[in-house]
Amino acid sequence: MSSPDSNKAWLLAAVCLAALGMPLSFTGPAVVLPAIRDTLGGTPVQLNWVTNAFMLSFGATLMAAGALADAYGRKRVFLLGLAVVALSSALLTLAPGIVAFDLARAVQGLGSAAAFAAGTAALAQLFDGPARLRAFSLIGTSFGVGLSCGSILSGWLADTVGWHAVMLSPGAVSLVALGLAAPRMRESRNPQAMGLDVPGTLSFTAALSLLTLGVLQAPDSGWASPWVLAALAGALAMGAAFIAIERRVAHPMLDLSLFRFPRFVGVQLLAAAPAYGFVVLLVLLPIRFIGLEGRSALEAGGFMFALSGPILIVPTLAAWLAHRFSAGVISAVGLLACAVGLVWLSRCAPGTSLHGLVGPLLLIGAGIGLPWGLMDGLAVSVVPRERAGMASGIFNTVRVAGEGIALALVGAGLTALVALQLGVSSPSSVAVSQAAQRVATGDLAQALALLPGMERAALLHAYGVAFGTLLCVLAGVTVLTAVVVFVFLRGETHADAGAAALESSAC
Repeated sequence: MSSPDSNKAWLLAAVCLAALGMPLSFTGPAVVLPAIRDTLGGTPVQLNWVTNAFMLSFGATLMAAGALADAYGRKRVFLLGLAVVALSSALLTLAPGIVAFDLARAVQGLGSAAAFAAGTAALAQLFDGPARLRAFSLIGTSFGVGLSCGSILSGWLADTVGWHAVMLSPGAVSLVALGLAAPRMRESRNPQAMGLDVPGTLSFTAALSLLTLGVLQAPDSGWASPWVLAALAGALAMGAAFIAIERRVAHPMLDLSLFRFPRFVGVQLLAAAPAYGFVVLLVLLPIRFIGLEGRSALEAGGFMFALSGPILIVPTLAAWLAHRFSAGVISAVGLLACAVGLVWLSRCAPGTSLHGLVGPLLLIGAGIGLPWGLMDGLAVSVVPRERAGMASGIFNTVRVAGEGIALALVGAGLTALVALQLGVSSPSSVAVSQAAQRVATGDLAQALALLPGMERAALLHAYGVAFGTLLCVLAGVTVLTAVVVFVFLRGETHADAGAAALESSAC
């Protein structure tokens, strides 16, 4: 019979594997999106849902998954989540078309949310004090490894086996985690859990879904389209309904009173910062490198490692700096460095060599790594201890949902900028708009077919100018976020920041 300490170690290994598989589910499809398009087809809107379906379902159900785990059993929800990830990964390789593929991606996001919420909740019950800090640090390190190495692993699998292997990799990791946890993990519940806030969950999910739908559909139908306006209006209505519901229910999914703490608000802004300065590049750059520049998936993965590799190292530096400087200073400096990297990258035209790209990519990754190493711990350190669980759930939801919304907004913005460069006022403005959408999803051949007479070099130049403009806009957003975060978090004490950094080192 295994000892209790041995069971703890195996469970920690299982949760770390689950954390490793989540970034693989996010970065892998971006690397092989051109191959998915060639196999399954699909419109630009449908191809955008390949990434957004996962992010939307993950972000919208994370807090609900935590409530279900507390009420019905953390082991049950954890194992179920892993099984759903494995099953959906297999379904992705069998999808007959892009719509079925997108639906399977949404299911994969549901499974990932369940596994993440239940797994971390189970570990929090098993480990105390410094042991808990070390355990969650290992989870963060595992996530960082998956994020840093996911692109290059996906590139290698795509070049040697095919895109189906990339889709299967998160499922394989989940099955190993399932095998480790099932015989050793003990069931645990929260006897005071009040169950799922159904009205809050439904209204929150509807608001995010309608907002994402409206933003993704806008480049195709136009921002003045009745369908787009209806989706955005519905998102606003559902958002208002969610706030009204959470104010009235006895046990809300989202405790709105936490937003009375200024530093808590600052942490939520910090949670959204990587979405615009870093996360969107994990999707946009592989499309550029592979779909437009014609590089191999493995070569693109190497480029992406320069961007995400610093996440393995810099958060540890943030933990060390947190003993000397406030969280506001460290986070602001990191975000400003990221903004400089974005402006630098904006000057790199399509076709630039790795030698020319490695500098800005490393600077962006290193810059975002400073707040990345602090923000998970800050999420719970800036509120009273008894409300730390709710604060952590809100933080992770804001982070993941914010990433999904950022991807939708940035994708729509890039399409509009490409169309502007191509000249939407020309007689063929419809064709130009359609070509811009194709370019934004990496389908250069179809874009050229829609624009007879345009040369490849001219189209790439138009894309390069649009992409550079977008990066400058993102740099501006990042600078603004740095200023606001500094204002809200400048009062964070050194001791609080140090504790936060220890808890979330390498996250």
